[in-house]
Formats: sequence, structure tokens, C-alpha cells
Amino acid sequence: MHNFEKLIFWQKSIVLAKNIYLICQNISADEKFGLISQMKRSVVSIPSNIAEGSGRNNNKEFNHFLAIALGSAFELQTQLILAKELELIKDDLASEILADLVEIQKMIYNFKQKLNS
Repeated sequence: MHNFEKLIFWQKSIVLAKNIYLICQNISADEKFGLISQMKRSVVSIPSNIAEGSGRNNNKEFNHFLAIALGSAFELQTQLILAKELELIKDDLASEILADLVEIQKMIYNFKQKLNS
């Protein structure tokens, strides 16, 4: 069992989730049940699956939940790119958030590799 609260990528994903929620407050209400909803679900899934997997019985199960978290991170990346293309998010803000997201993706991937070895 791992203490997920000590994992840097979990901590960073919590900050990311907070930032996405704040960004979504400034997106048109027209997108409330569309892109905003998808972005919120994806971003919450990242730290949630890290936490759930950390409490599992073995590294194989943890690795499975990390894979789900990573998949959610890639979903969010796609949604952020779309929001940027639709000009729902300013380019500079989107670039900053995407850079943070890519860092989290790399950290999760590297941790998964360590669990596998």
C-alpha cells in the first residue's frame, strides 16, 4: 500500500483539478453540459484513480489504476486542446495548463515503469 498523499504526481493532479474547476467557471454556460462537464470528470478522475489504486493489495492492481489515471490525463489533454481551438480558453493559459498536465503524465508513466520492474 502506498500513501497517495505523498506522491508528487497526486499532489500536482489536485492542483490541476482546482485550476481546471476555476477555468471552467469562466467558460460560457452554453458548454456546461458539454465540454466543461467532460473536463471536470477527466480531471477529477486523475487523482481519484491514483488514490484508489494506492490502496489496492499489490502493485499490479495499483498499476491498473495508474493506467486509468493516465488515460484520463490524455482525455483532458484532448479536451483542453479543443477548448483552446474553440477559443474558450486563452492560448497562454491553455499552454500553461497543458504543460502541467504533460508533466503529470510523464510522472505517472515513470512511476508505472518503476512498479513494473
